[in-house]
Amino acid sequence: MTIAGCVIGVVESGKGDFFGPLVVAGLLAEESDLNYFKEIGVRDSKKIADGRIVSLDEQLRSRFTHHVVVVMPEEYNRRYKQIRNLNILLAECHAQVITGAIAEGTKLGKKIDLAVSDKFGKTERLESALAKATCRLKVIQMVRGEAVLQVAAASILARAEFIRRMKQLSDEAGMKLPYGAAAHVDEAGRQLVAHKGVEALSQFAKCHFKNFQRASAVDLFHK
Repeated sequence: MTIAGCVIGVVESGKGDFFGPLVVAGLLAEESDLNYFKEIGVRDSKKIADGRIVSLDEQLRSRFTHHVVVVMPEEYNRRYKQIRNLNILLAECHAQVITGAIAEGTKLGKKIDLAVSDKFGKTERLESALAKATCRLKVIQMVRGEAVLQVAAASILARAEFIRRMKQLSDEAGMKLPYGAAAHVDEAGRQLVAHKGVEALSQFAKCHFKNFQRASAVDLFHK
């Protein structure tokens, strides 16, 4: 999908993963840049292999104005405990990314027309966060926003950063931390608790997920 003008695409990664951070990325591109996106294979990052994502991320970061916010697990858990609402946290991060991308683009003399955000909840959430940041840029919130190439490009930046941070956390944990929130993730959580104690989960995982209870439960067969 093509949206005319100078557009900031904004999207998150890691929202549905028990382990790892929440990452929100924004990328600023002109309509004239869209052919380049098509040439290098920009599309929704969920449809791209991790190795290719890292390569595309390098190309995009070197060429386009962008802003990335990373909320590591300890900070994520602290903020979530205060607000008890993931969509409010997402709205705060999306607003931070949009205002950051505006600032970066303005430095380069860019006249930004609008932002397109992958929709994650009630539109009022992001509108309120933007108002608090005194941001007056027009923002469109779209379900499956990655259909817009600027958002798809931002999704590559967000996913690549999530991949890097997961590797960092895996190194710190001394074990490979899996993606997602399925049963194999519970098993990895139990292994982490066995080696580092239940309190370590807050350093590596999002503690409001149901996986937390399953990973931290006492396993009588391993006493």
